[in-house]
Amino acid sequence: MPKYLLLTLLLALGFTKQAQAQFGFSHEIGAIAGPVAFQSDYGERHDYNTNAGNTGYGIGLIHYLNFSYRADCNCYNPETYFNDHFKLRSELSFTKTNLRHYGEWVDGDRKKLFNRQLRAMRGSTAVTNIGMQLEYFPFSIRDFTASVGAFAPYVSLGGQFSFYDPSASSTLGKLNQPSTTPVKYYNATENGTGTVWSVVWSVGTRYKLSPSSDLLADFRWQYYFSDWVDGLNPNPNIYKENKANDWLVWFNVGYIYYIQ
Repeated sequence: MPKYLLLTLLLALGFTKQAQAQFGFSHEIGAIAGPVAFQSDYGERHDYNTNAGNTGYGIGLIHYLNFSYRADCNCYNPETYFNDHFKLRSELSFTKTNLRHYGEWVDGDRKKLFNRQLRAMRGSTAVTNIGMQLEYFPFSIRDFTASVGAFAPYVSLGGQFSFYDPSASSTLGKLNQPSTTPVKYYNATENGTGTVWSVVWSVGTRYKLSPSSDLLADFRWQYYFSDWVDGLNPNPNIYKENKANDWLVWFNVGYIYYIQ
């Protein structure tokens, strides 16, 4: 993890501690993990093999500000709609995905150079994210907290700052050579780290496991404001099928613990 990312996390934790002292918030911490499907310039859009093949995993640490409960006095805050229906989530997460080309152009004439070049390409991307989301619970957070065995569905919206590290290669040899690289990807690959902002939207639910712990299931869509996250970026003015930025979907499950 980059040193400045660790410093950002420590500053954020210090801020939440100060906020608790001033405003009476309480805290929740947890961990999440699950499969990731990465949508990129590898493969063919809307192709089942692309969606099933370009998958990886994600793990993360999460922290919540709970506005309804005061840890300093072991009591509830005065009830308002906001503190009974919203939580602020901060997150540090990591995803890793291996990438291949799939679809009719790969499965077609196996003797054609273009098809062989596509089959030979290999890619991967590792992304570290840090950010925040505001979660909205349509039903009362207080009622859920007091009811073991209850469910609490939610939706959320937020933003993240991401550090990505892609890799692109070919089993035929070094890329950016006529013998190894499909013409649309010539001089359109990049092996090197970068940073990007992204928007995150998710829908999920909690399950009250005990008075001080929850289970979580969450389905996320994350859109990056760059087309370089996967290490490929064909000219969008020529190759219209590759004009979209990179994005992913992530189904994760997790465990949440309430800090009293």
